[in-house]
Amino acid sequence: MRKEWRKKIDALLGSVSTDIGIDLGTANTLVYVKGKGVVLNEPTIVAINHKTGQLVAVGNDAKAMLGRTPAHIEVVRPLVEGVISDFEITEEMLVYLINKVRDDYRTLIAPRVLVGVPSGITNVEMRAARDAAKNAGARDVYLIEEPMAAAIGAKLPVKQAVGNMIIDIGGGNTDIAVISLDGIVVAKNLRVAGDHLNNSIISYIRDQFKVLVGDKTAEEAKILLTSIDRNQEEKEMVVRGRDVVTGLPKEVVITETDIRQAVSQSVDSVVEAVRDVLEKTPPEVLADVMQRGIYLAGGGALIPGLAPLIEELMQVPVHIVPDPLRAVVRGTGIVLENLDDYEEILIDNEGELSPIIGD
Repeated sequence: MRKEWRKKIDALLGSVSTDIGIDLGTANTLVYVKGKGVVLNEPTIVAINHKTGQLVAVGNDAKAMLGRTPAHIEVVRPLVEGVISDFEITEEMLVYLINKVRDDYRTLIAPRVLVGVPSGITNVEMRAARDAAKNAGARDVYLIEEPMAAAIGAKLPVKQAVGNMIIDIGGGNTDIAVISLDGIVVAKNLRVAGDHLNNSIISYIRDQFKVLVGDKTAEEAKILLTSIDRNQEEKEMVVRGRDVVTGLPKEVVITETDIRQAVSQSVDSVVEAVRDVLEKTPPEVLADVMQRGIYLAGGGALIPGLAPLIEELMQVPVHIVPDPLRAVVRGTGIVLENLDDYEEILIDNEGELSPIIGD
């Protein structure tokens, strides 16, 4: 009886509040507002003034400051490898984002917030995400594992007795999961993703060209030059940094071959993780995956040649989901619009896992 009354109250409050879905990523945070769609997509970066303790900028404005701030202003990324590393800054960032997307006439009623989290994170990390959203002004907070959200966003039949395999390559981590009947059958979380590729590129340029470059330059090189496909026309890029020998400014030309060598070990790690998940998948579910294929989501899905490489090595068809960068946040939106239908796959607002996810 109490649960039924709570649902009625939630439905009433939901009609006058702003329900929000958040893909709280290491590299970018995307926000979905019920009834409006994806309304915000900004880097997960915050600039802090240590003299006043106040936020100077969030998102794109903070990213523009990266590497260009005076000593008293620090540009930080409050999430590392998909989980919250700085609770207070994450909370302030969520306050900013939630207030930015809420309707003026609905500010009296606190919103329900659905947050995507990596699979396999600890209860402490789950509680940190929930508490950060709660302290940012949420009425109720629900968590959903990101590979599940990505599968829902890709419109895979997660509710049916059919095996669905998805690989979500984000900024801080890679989630690989096989899903069936609203639950994750087998999953693996790998702390190798976009940020790891950036670090690999920085190390390679330092070792091979004796030039030290920053994160922003490495990110630009990754986006422009990362390719697994050896058959396409080779691109090149001029990068500028500091000569590690003389300490003076220096510029060098790097090519796709250089970046391919820099990220090869990371790509191999992802491929091995995919193989490991397939080996642990039950035979009947594996048969479904072989027939239906593997789905790629996240920014890593856009790496040219990655899908054909996995397909060739695993002997399973590989598909890139439509608009892979927004797959997780689209999934949170679908769940928000049909919260009762997806109740079993969520971590509720008390932080308790459903039986399927907890097994």
